[in-house]
Amino acid sequence: MGVNSMSNQIAITEVATGFRFLLIETFESVQGPAFLDRGTSLFETLAQISAADASQPMGNCATIAAHIAHTAYYLNVLEDHMFRRDLSGVDWKRIWNEVGAVDETEWADLVADLRVTYQRIMSHLDGAGEWEGSHELSCYLGIIAHSAYHLGEIRQMMCHLKG
Repeated sequence: MGVNSMSNQIAITEVATGFRFLLIETFESVQGPAFLDRGTSLFETLAQISAADASQPMGNCATIAAHIAHTAYYLNVLEDHMFRRDLSGVDWKRIWNEVGAVDETEWADLVADLRVTYQRIMSHLDGAGEWEGSHELSCYLGIIAHSAYHLGEIRQMMCHLKG
């Protein structure tokens, strides 16, 4: 059943199943009830965005392309943190400053890079039974919250772009 009746703890593999569900809702396909509107996952949203739209800054803010590059970068950094790899080279500002306007090929590459990184993050859930515990859980909670935030930002940017 997953719940230890003596200590009332949930098995980490069941928590990983919940994380998998939330990541799928965020990135792939909204099935409910975590997110309400079908067709609004990150990859479904990105499929509706052209390179020209992804290149439009919102006032003095970043482009959608920069949000995607940042999200992929964040996933990579959190993956490194999860496995306790060296983070001394992390430069959060670099991505925001490097990515602005993109052409169709660059846009497709950004989305493909995010997809590959996301799939790798998802594959780590298969090894949840080997996790040490709170460290990995914290990394995944960060990934879920951070990715959902950027999904919301991008969807709001689309509202402004589409009028």
